[in-house]
Amino acid sequence: MRTMLHPQTSLVYVAVPHEHSRELASISALLDSEPGVVRLVHDALVSAGAKPGTGREAPTAEQVLRCMLVKQMHGFTYRELEFHVADSVTFRAFCRFGQQEGCPSKSALQRNIKSLSPECLEAVNQLLVTRALTERVDNGNKVRVDCTVTETNIHEPTDSSLLWDCVRVLSRLANEGREMNGLTFEDHTKVAKRRTVAILNAKSPEQRQELYRDLIKVTSRVRSDALRMAAALGESLPTADILDRLRAEQTAAEIEHFGNLAEQVIWQTERRVMLGESLPPSEKIVSIFEPHTDIIKKDRRDVSYGHKLCLSTGASNLVIDVVVEDGNPADSTLAVRMARRASAILGAPPRQMAFDGGFSSKQNVADIKELGVRDVAFSKSPGIAIEEMVKDRRVYRALRNFRAGIEAGISWLKRALGLTRCNWKGLEAFKSYVWSAVITANLLTIVRRAAC
Repeated sequence: MRTMLHPQTSLVYVAVPHEHSRELASISALLDSEPGVVRLVHDALVSAGAKPGTGREAPTAEQVLRCMLVKQMHGFTYRELEFHVADSVTFRAFCRFGQQEGCPSKSALQRNIKSLSPECLEAVNQLLVTRALTERVDNGNKVRVDCTVTETNIHEPTDSSLLWDCVRVLSRLANEGREMNGLTFEDHTKVAKRRTVAILNAKSPEQRQELYRDLIKVTSRVRSDALRMAAALGESLPTADILDRLRAEQTAAEIEHFGNLAEQVIWQTERRVMLGESLPPSEKIVSIFEPHTDIIKKDRRDVSYGHKLCLSTGASNLVIDVVVEDGNPADSTLAVRMARRASAILGAPPRQMAFDGGFSSKQNVADIKELGVRDVAFSKSPGIAIEEMVKDRRVYRALRNFRAGIEAGISWLKRALGLTRCNWKGLEAFKSYVWSAVITANLLTIVRRAAC
């Protein structure tokens, strides 16, 4: 008789008796009961050119959505997501991969998850908000609004570091072009690097300005040489092999893209450093890799580089709405728009709304009340009588304290769900990243409230 040291492994998934496993099971059941969510994801993937569920590594729309939730919930990189989905029986079951089924590679996961547009994810969130209202997770009577900043994945910008980025990227692309057509290209990266380091260590403004003048000259020369290389690549395309032609087209397009950005960096450095001008944030570029990045400064606090988010949440901290702002508009210009959007999403105006002090103005009170909101409270409201905003001081104090609760929700989104910094590249991907964090937060809020 054969002696078995361990019992035979079951082929049937057995749920792990753990709190997080139960949460994932509840989220899975919720998604199963909302088939419209998967349809939206499927349509977005098809619109992006993907073919969900076909091919060796192509996951289905349902698997893409669930992998996105696992990634956002745990802060995984795509490499870590690939490993954990393949390794964990709980994650495999949640993401709907069979025990003997292969899992997509990290590149396949990245390609499919980033194919989900912000419009698709916003529509998914609206379905979840409607579900939360139906299940009385939140009644939609009270809404609070505040702003925060999510950073883009860039280094601290300085004029010298931006010039250095332009030189090294254009030099790399021009060297790739040189390998294709054999033209000469003089590499100035060592000189540019020495000037960049020297600027950091300069002991006087005069010395720093002279070094900047030299670095600008080097950057301009590299840009001109790289653009000539791009033009030469275009002339050699008709006689090239199809694969070489595609590669040359891509390299030429990248040189044109970064060449235009380099021109803007040179222009702003000359005005700021050489002429001593102070440029408004809207005229500055702080990264050639994420040129959409805004400069956000709140009060006298540190400057952030990313995008301003305006969030609306309910009493349960359900995120009703989020808007990725263009630039750094004043909070007072956002209050009425957020009230309109919340009313449209909830199906009716909320009974009460609470805002931070930066949103306050007499006109905002009148406009928001005209939408049908009964009580409007600002945490600080100089020049506005309490009776103009709410019924009495007791209601005002309650709404002021209610508004403070959104700070905890924002902190949770940043600490636990990755809203501090976005590693996805491009403005559309940035918006998708924000919505993916919001959707994950709302799913957790719904199942946790239901379990109470």
